[in-house]
Amino acid sequence: MEEPRLDVMLPFLPGNSFTERCKTNFRRPQTLRFRNGFAFPQESRKIVFDPRQAVELEQLAKIEAGLAYKQRKAAATTCFLPKYVIYDKKVLRFDAYFKQAVVESPNESYCVRPVKILYYLEDDTMAVNEPSVKNSGMLHGPLLKRHKLPKNDQGYTWHWKDLNVAMNFNCYGKVFRIINCDRFTADFLEDQGILLNTSEEMPQDPFIASQEKYLRRETSPSPPKKFQQFLAFDRKVLRFYCLWEEPNKEAGPPRPCVVHYFLADNTVEVRAKPQVNEGRVPFYVLLRRQRLPKILKETALFPGCVLELTDQEVAEWLNPSDLLPGRKVLILGCTLHVCDCDEFTKTFYRKNFGITDLASTHGSVPPPAPITKVLPPYNGFGSLEDSLQNCLSLIPQPPKKDYIKMLENHNKVLRYSAVLDSAIPEDKGRAFIISYHLSNDTISMFEPPQLNSGHNGGRFLERTRVIKPGSAPDAPVYYSPEDLAIGTTIEVFKHRFIIIDADVFVLRYMESQKSTFPETTSLSLQQKLDKNKASDEETQTGNGRSHIYHCLLDFCFCTYI
Repeated sequence: MEEPRLDVMLPFLPGNSFTERCKTNFRRPQTLRFRNGFAFPQESRKIVFDPRQAVELEQLAKIEAGLAYKQRKAAATTCFLPKYVIYDKKVLRFDAYFKQAVVESPNESYCVRPVKILYYLEDDTMAVNEPSVKNSGMLHGPLLKRHKLPKNDQGYTWHWKDLNVAMNFNCYGKVFRIINCDRFTADFLEDQGILLNTSEEMPQDPFIASQEKYLRRETSPSPPKKFQQFLAFDRKVLRFYCLWEEPNKEAGPPRPCVVHYFLADNTVEVRAKPQVNEGRVPFYVLLRRQRLPKILKETALFPGCVLELTDQEVAEWLNPSDLLPGRKVLILGCTLHVCDCDEFTKTFYRKNFGITDLASTHGSVPPPAPITKVLPPYNGFGSLEDSLQNCLSLIPQPPKKDYIKMLENHNKVLRYSAVLDSAIPEDKGRAFIISYHLSNDTISMFEPPQLNSGHNGGRFLERTRVIKPGSAPDAPVYYSPEDLAIGTTIEVFKHRFIIIDADVFVLRYMESQKSTFPETTSLSLQQKLDKNKASDEETQTGNGRSHIYHCLLDFCFCTYI
């Protein structure tokens, strides 16, 4: 937007003339301009005052003054923190009380109710809470929720500057007497320059004082001995680690158990510790909580199977002194071997009996005989690895595969030519192609069709792992590439085959894996390939039938997988 011109805004009248004090260019403006040697009048350009020049001149004046006189250093600015950050979670707490009139009782005219006055410095809000008083019969809790409390009718609210000790605090027509404050409140008010008054004592409620007077005069009878024992030893239990031995030896070895002696009523409980695969019914309470007799009276005639024992039939009950580590206790015909106890029990014996040497005997149950897994014999259905998974887990999982071997030997196949070794005249001369797949050590067999042979040919054996004859069914040994050499005989499911030839890839693979293959295997293959090469050179021009047969054999090698 174009700035307004001063000569246009002010009319040219006496008293309205304007002198440019900041003018620096006093040249006379040109009125003519020349174009192609001719003079033309040009528009007059008036110098207009720019208000921004005054700001620049003022800054320049300050700079020049600073060159003559040293500039004053600006004071370091402090980081501003708002009030709610400085006083976050800082609360002033005052102890106070108020008196409430009691009109419905002739025994008291008022009651004293103590309260806590909380002042939150972050937002100048206040709250009044009443702590619980035992046997007061009143509901306690917050009396006034947190908000700004009004101070008077002019709209002022209570501020921490208005609060002090030993003063009356009036709020909503109820007068609270402030008698004391905590240490943080006292330090805060003293730092702000407020002198605290002397603290006061909390007055006693007259009804509670009268009740205490009567309670002092009354003499209650002493509680019974059993009740004193219950109050002194409630929830205090002695724990012992023992071995429970049955009188019948056929019941098995001793069972580890835990004995709990309850000091509150001198009762005993025996619980068995469960063991893994122990073969027992999961019922672990060997003896329910009850008092155990130690010595019975001789003159007592008591039907023990019907009624419970009392002090009239028992001369002495089982006590903690009988359950020391290393001792044996007879309980209901069973022997209890005490082996060890916990730290609380040791402390109890140390304080009450003076026994400090409580060495544990470390009695333990003999470990059970290891269970040997007997695998059933292989029935011949499916592969051995797949059938073995049914015996290893309840939910059979497929046997794991060697994926690294499968990736390294993907599409790598060793091909051999073999003939069937059979006593049947019709099977003589039958040729087969044996393919050994290196990815999973499986063998497949293919029979090339031959004219007038009486056999259709085609796939003879699916891909499967072939077991060597004479190996154990539970630990079979499979055929490997090291067992396939020229002239060797292999047995595949009761059929004998004689290997007579191999592919060139087999020789290259053996040369790359010389450390794994025996020297006789690679030498026999090298001699056979050299012999085939020489015979092929001789029969290229002569014997056409042999050439066609080798071409058919090479075609089967290349196309069959």
